[in-house]
Amino acid sequence: MSKLTIVANIKANPDKIALVKKELEKLLAVTRAEAGCINYDLHQDNDNPAHFMFYENWESRELWQTHMNAPHLAAYMQATDGAVAEFVLNEMTRIG
Repeated sequence: MSKLTIVANIKANPDKIALVKKELEKLLAVTRAEAGCINYDLHQDNDNPAHFMFYENWESRELWQTHMNAPHLAAYMQATDGAVAEFVLNEMTRIG
C-alpha cells in the first residue's frame, strides 16, 4: 500500500480565528498518536491569520480514513460549526 499525503486548507471566518486555532491545536497530540500517522503538522499563514493548513502523511489511505471517523475529529467539527468559511482537502501521492 502506498503512503498518503494530505494537504488540508482551513479558512476561518475573520471573527472566529482564535476559536478555530484553539480547536485545531487540540487535534495535534491525539492525532499524532494514532496508528499510521507519520506526521501531522499545522501551519498558519503569515499574511492571513484566518488561513490554516495541515500537512499530513499517513501509512495508508485506510488508516487516514480511520482518523477521519475519529471522535476527536467529530468534536472539532461540532465546536467549529459555522466558524469555518472554507475547507479544501487534497489527497496526494509523493512522486519524487
